[in-house]
Amino acid sequence: MLQRKIPAVYMRGGTSKGVFFRADAVPADPAGRDALLLRVLGSPDPYGKQVDGMGGATSSTSKVVLVGPSSRDDCDLDYLFGAVDIHRPVIDWSGNCGNLTSAVAPFAIREGLVPAPANGIAQVRIWQANIGKRIVARVPMRDGEVVELGDFHLDGVTFPAAEIVLDFLDPADAAGGLFPTGRALERVDIPGLGAVEVTLINAGNPHIFIAAESLGLTGAELPDTINGDAELLRRCEQIRAHCTVLMGLAGSAEEATRLRPHTPKLAWVSRPQPYPGAGGKPVAAADIDLTARILSMGKAHHAMTGTGGVALAAAAGVEGTLVQRLTGQLVIGGQPLRIGHPSGLMAVGATVRPRGADWTVEKVTMSRSARRLMEGWVLV
Repeated sequence: MLQRKIPAVYMRGGTSKGVFFRADAVPADPAGRDALLLRVLGSPDPYGKQVDGMGGATSSTSKVVLVGPSSRDDCDLDYLFGAVDIHRPVIDWSGNCGNLTSAVAPFAIREGLVPAPANGIAQVRIWQANIGKRIVARVPMRDGEVVELGDFHLDGVTFPAAEIVLDFLDPADAAGGLFPTGRALERVDIPGLGAVEVTLINAGNPHIFIAAESLGLTGAELPDTINGDAELLRRCEQIRAHCTVLMGLAGSAEEATRLRPHTPKLAWVSRPQPYPGAGGKPVAAADIDLTARILSMGKAHHAMTGTGGVALAAAAGVEGTLVQRLTGQLVIGGQPLRIGHPSGLMAVGATVRPRGADWTVEKVTMSRSARRLMEGWVLV
C-alpha cells in the first residue's frame, strides 16, 4: 500500500507548534478528516510519544490547523483549530489556540489565500471558526515576503523572531456573555473536595480561574513539579470537569473529561512573587502584576496559552473576579497586564468597559511571533 501525500506546513506560532493545512487539502467529512489528522500527528499512542507522526508529545505541540478563504464579508480567512489528544483517538475542536493564531496569517499569505502589501504591515482579518470570533493579525512584510526573523523575544521560545500583533475583537462568548453563570465570582461545591471560589469566564476560550492557595499551592511551582504530582492533576481535572458542567459546556463531568479536554482551561492565580523561570530566566515580583499557571490537555503549560492571556486580561478589568482582587483595575486604566508564567512574563492589553450591570470586552491585544519550520507534504 502506498502512502498518501498531503501538502502541509509545520509551523511554530507563539509558544506552540502545529501542522497547518489548507482547508481544501483534507476531507470535508468530519469523521474522515479526524481519522486522517490523528494519523498525521501519530495519535492515539499508548506510549505517549507520537513517534510515528508529527506530534511533539505535549499539549503545546500536538495540534492541527485548517485555513481557507473566509465565507464572511468582514473577514479574509476562516481558521479552524484542533487539539489532538496524544493517548486517545480524540481531536477537540471546542476552542481556539491563541498562540497558533499568530501563524495563521503568515501561512495564508504564503499560500496565496490572502493578498498582502510588498512592504509594510499586512492586516489580515481572521474568522476563528471554533469560537465564532474575529481576530486581526498585523504581519510585517518585506520585498513581498513575510518577515519571520527579527529581534522580538517571546518568553517560552528560545530564539528571537519578528513581532506579530494580534487583536482579539469582542472575545466574550456571544451567546452566554462574559460570565456563563452571570456572576464574576462563584463558590462551588466539588464532590469529594468541598467548596472553592472560582471565576468562570468565557473570553478567547472558556476558562476557570482559582486561587493557588485553594489548591494548596504557592503559585510559583514550575511544570515539572506540577506534572509530577498525579494527585494534584486529578483534583484539578475534577474541578475543571465539574465547572465545565456549570458553564453549560457538557452534560456531565465524565463527558467533559472524555470529550472536551481542551476547553475550558483551568488556571490558578496568585500575587506577584519571585521565582526561577523554567528556562533559567529569573522572574522578579516587581516586573509582573500577577502570577499564573495554566493546564492544557491535563498537563501544566510551559508558558501561558494565548487565550489564557486573553481571559486573564479580561478578568483583570472586571470588579469582583479572582484576578481583579489581585491586580486592581490595571486593564481598565489602559495599562497592560503583566502575567508571570513558568517561562517568564506575558504582557496583554485589554479594553474593558462597564455596560449597565454587565461588562464588555472590546478588544484584547498581545504580541506573538511565528516561523515556518518545514514545508512540503506529510505522508500517511
